[in-house]
Amino acid sequence: MADGVLSPGVNLEAFSQAIAAIQALRSSVTRVFDCLKDGMRNKETLEGREKGFVAAFQESLHSVSRDLGELERLSNLVGKPSENHPLHNSGLLSLDPVQDKTPLYSQLLQAYKWSNKLQYHAGLASGLLNQQSLKRSANQMGVSAKRRPKAQPTTLVLPPQYVDDVINRIDRMFPEMSIQLSRPNGTSAMLLVTLGKVLKVIVVMRSLFIDRTIVKGYHENVYTEDGKLDIWSKSSYQVFQKVS
Repeated sequence: MADGVLSPGVNLEAFSQAIAAIQALRSSVTRVFDCLKDGMRNKETLEGREKGFVAAFQESLHSVSRDLGELERLSNLVGKPSENHPLHNSGLLSLDPVQDKTPLYSQLLQAYKWSNKLQYHAGLASGLLNQQSLKRSANQMGVSAKRRPKAQPTTLVLPPQYVDDVINRIDRMFPEMSIQLSRPNGTSAMLLVTLGKVLKVIVVMRSLFIDRTIVKGYHENVYTEDGKLDIWSKSSYQVFQKVS
């Protein structure tokens, strides 16, 4: 940048002189108002006071006119700043776009709606995943429970003599029903229960638990060829098959 130039197109020397001219113009205007404020003072006669007031007022007006002309002359010498002068980052302050002409608000609103929708669907997905995990856990527990062998409760594993005594007491309680007790395998009790002339029931016991029941008609054969109770063949009557 050349000496005496503030920026391209601005004369630094004329600019400083214009500032001094502004100060001189302010002083001249102040003297005009002081003259009007003081009026016709410090004069012995009325004519002398009038002449002195008019002369001072005219001189003050001439000073104002002279200083104003000088300021106008210097303002023409200052010149106009170039529109392409670099302002670095401060020059971007005047380039702020008008709010109505930019899509910033609509973009922010769309992003806000998208964020709310994303949060809503994420909550739904989380709920569904939690339900599926619970179902899978329940199914796995069910499968494992099915695969796990059922343990015989140790509190009901009773001696055979006690089981036989309980069955005999039941037999004595119901005279119209006969119970025949046998232990073909040595441990599990098998009962042949005959109810009048209506039906026969083969009951396979495990301690005091009923493990299997086969209901047949009164006239149906309940023994195998070797004379043992037949626990595998079903009754030829559907009504007894339903309750077996």
